[in-house]
Amino acid sequence: MQDQTIGGYLERLAAREPAPGGGAAAALHAAQGAALVAMVARYTTGEKYAAHAEQVAAITAGADELRSRALALVQEDARAFTAVTEAYKLPRADDEQKAARSRAIADALAGAARPPAEVIAVAARVVELAEQILPFGNPNVVTDVAAATEAARAAATTARVNVEINLGGIKDDAVRAELAAALTGVEALAARARAVTEAVRKEIAR
Repeated sequence: MQDQTIGGYLERLAAREPAPGGGAAAALHAAQGAALVAMVARYTTGEKYAAHAEQVAAITAGADELRSRALALVQEDARAFTAVTEAYKLPRADDEQKAARSRAIADALAGAARPPAEVIAVAARVVELAEQILPFGNPNVVTDVAAATEAARAAATTARVNVEINLGGIKDDAVRAELAAALTGVEALAARARAVTEAVRKEIAR
């Protein structure tokens, strides 16, 4: 999926197909946020920023890694959601088939919740890197720091609902608790993203 054109991806997203859907879109939000942080970092180099060179290098490497992981999650989410649709198609002619189908659905729902749960973790890291570079990043691209955190915020809040919709069908209490725990920091993450955006807006209003 990551090798598609943007137009091709959007055409698939708009189609009457189970995947890609909102989960893939959330992962792509995260990838774009990471890419924007990396871009800002690459503009924050040279003699003027020599005092921050080591930190900038770490931010660049971290953002590149997050972008790659988020792109992989686009594909993983699509595969996981397809598995859910296939589980619902299993036969249910007798009690044995119904039980097997129920187990398959529960397992598939747990699998479908994992990629968006990881997207939230990626998004949190994107916001963290944006917070790190904001104080000294190249002012010519400061709005891209805000764009990065807004993309990460969208990733996390979108991924949250994609986890939540699967929780009810997961039978394993430990798995359900694990996935629910991934949601607890989303509001704080969103608030941090908004704070970065507000800081950028104040900076450009001067």
